[in-house]
This record gives sequence, structure tokens and C-alpha cells, in this order.
Amino acid sequence: MEPLVPGATRAALSEFVATAVFVFAAEGSVYGLWKMYRDTGTLGGLLVVAVAHALALAAAVAVSRNASGGHVNPAVTFGVLVGRRISFARAALYWAAQLLGAVLAVLLLRLASGGMRPMGFTLGHRIHERHALLLEVVMTFGLVYTVYATAVDRRSGGGDIAPLAIGLVAGANILAGGPFDGAAMNPARAFGPALVGWNWRHHWVYWLGPLIGAGMAGALYEFVMAEQPEPPAAADTRLPVAAEDY
Repeated sequence: MEPLVPGATRAALSEFVATAVFVFAAEGSVYGLWKMYRDTGTLGGLLVVAVAHALALAAAVAVSRNASGGHVNPAVTFGVLVGRRISFARAALYWAAQLLGAVLAVLLLRLASGGMRPMGFTLGHRIHERHALLLEVVMTFGLVYTVYATAVDRRSGGGDIAPLAIGLVAGANILAGGPFDGAAMNPARAFGPALVGWNWRHHWVYWLGPLIGAGMAGALYEFVMAEQPEPPAAADTRLPVAAEDY
């Protein structure tokens, strides 16, 4: 039976749905905390948000792996593009789908919450943009390197555990970087709340940092760590040696 839509369209739709699922749960965890406590800057609040992101990302990667590879993040797509594992045309399609999915998720959250403005991402007290930029580079590097090692590189044997590993490293990074800059590691995750809440303060950090980190991780894994295919042996065109010369 022929599929209803072409492969590229099906992959983009998968990225759209998976990103919407992830962002709805991730941003929704912040909404829930704010609704209950108003002050989300506590240790318990940080833990809840980190766990919510880890679980939601693991699920989003798992449900979209077969159709699109489970990127759910423009930075991941960029890292895979740097490693020449995806064409630019398909990467652009994924980026559009991921951003639209994130915006839809936040719009639904705002509608369901009675008009609550999304919290979005802000820098912590006395944190300069250069600090946040470095944090986003390092955290996204770790995330995309994990994606490569478990999901992209099929020879690693980590495919089955890939969604869990990716979710766990994202949650751990939020525990480490959340108090400083929110720990986005995902331009779509930052873009949805920024657009719906119309708050672009420091927004460039959440694009440039993840893209730099993802590009570095993709280049390092693909060109240094991944097993390189052996070049084909050149055909031996020499004449056979006479028996007496052996």
C-alpha cells in the first residue's frame, strides 16, 4: 500500500507534531508551577522542570524517530547537516516544521490557561549575555553529541536507548544551566514563547549558542569519532610474475 504523503512531507509533519508535543509539556511545566506557586525559582521547581523536559523530549524523539530521525530541535538538525547526514532542503523543511510546532504548542497553552503569557527564557541575576552564550554552546554540544552517538550513528548500537539518553542529558543540562539562562539548547523551544509572548530580550543567545554547539558536536563526531569507511582498494594492474621469479 502506497503512503498517503511523500517521505519528506511525512518527516516534516512528524517533526511538527513531535516538537509541539515536547514544547507543550516543557513550557506547560513552567505554567503549572507558576499557577501553583508564582515563584518558580526554587530547587523543587527546577527539578520539576528538568524532569518534565527530560520525559517530554524522550517521548518526542521516540515517536518521531522512524519518520524523521527524531530531531525535535533546529540545532540538532543543524548538527546533522554539518555532518552531511541530511540535505539542506530537508533541513530547511525540518526547521520550518519545528518552529511552527513550537508556536502552536505555546498558543494552545495560552488558550488553555485563560490567556497566561508564556514565561519564555530570561537570564539569571548578574548573568551577562556572553555567559549565557557559552552555556548554550556547551550544553547543546553535549546534547547533540549524545544524539550523534546514540541515534545518528547506527553502528554505535545505541539506537534503542537513544530517546532516553537524549532526554536524560537535556534534563541534566537544565539542572546545571537552568538557574543561569533557562537552558534552552533548542531555538524552537525559545522561539515559541518569544513569539507568542512577544519578548525578544536576549533572544539571539538562544539561537547562536545552540547552533555553534550543535555544529561543533556534529563536526567532531562525524569527522573524528565516527568510523570512517575504508577507501576501495585500487585494482592491481601489474602483469603476473613468472613462476621462476617467485
